[in-house]
Amino acid sequence: MSSNLLPCDGEAFYLGAVLPEAEADRYLDRLLQTIAWRHDEMVLFGKRIVTARQVAWHGDPGCDYRYSGTTKEALPWTPVLLDLKALAEERTGASFNSCLLNLYHHGREGMAWHSDDEPEIVRESAIASLSFGAQRRFRFKHKKRPAETVAVELEHGSLLVMAGATQTHWLHCLPKTTRVEAPRVNLTFRLIQPSAPQRPH
Repeated sequence: MSSNLLPCDGEAFYLGAVLPEAEADRYLDRLLQTIAWRHDEMVLFGKRIVTARQVAWHGDPGCDYRYSGTTKEALPWTPVLLDLKALAEERTGASFNSCLLNLYHHGREGMAWHSDDEPEIVRESAIASLSFGAQRRFRFKHKKRPAETVAVELEHGSLLVMAGATQTHWLHCLPKTTRVEAPRVNLTFRLIQPSAPQRPH
């Protein structure tokens, strides 16, 4: 494992490219072609917003995910996602039961500052972030000391791991840029608490 990117209050490790370029190219093509991409919806200040980027949520049965005022029911794992989940688990030593996928069509689509701290996520569990496609800058900012920032360039086929107290103390974002025209697909493998099964009436 590489050295910790964060100076305090959390753990973030950038492993760089974990797949050969040709293999990463094949995974990118398969993800673009086989995932049922949908525009994300969220509720901000009481208004329902539809994002330009597209998303998908896959996982084990019962792994529903609630964020930004919406609930996503997990779609079944696909063969390509199972392959990549196994890779993420092998490289991190962690276990995952769900995956949030984001498709950014170009650099003018990004993600604002946030933490992955929803109550469904097992506290201080690892989140493994696999990136395919265009290289994009990813930034961290400490919640109590916003001048404390860290940036890393996420390459095609690369893996970033966030763990420990990172989500408690740090925000992260994917800044927009006009310099990138190619798409990027990001997979964040997570461990969440499955919802209780519904009892038949």
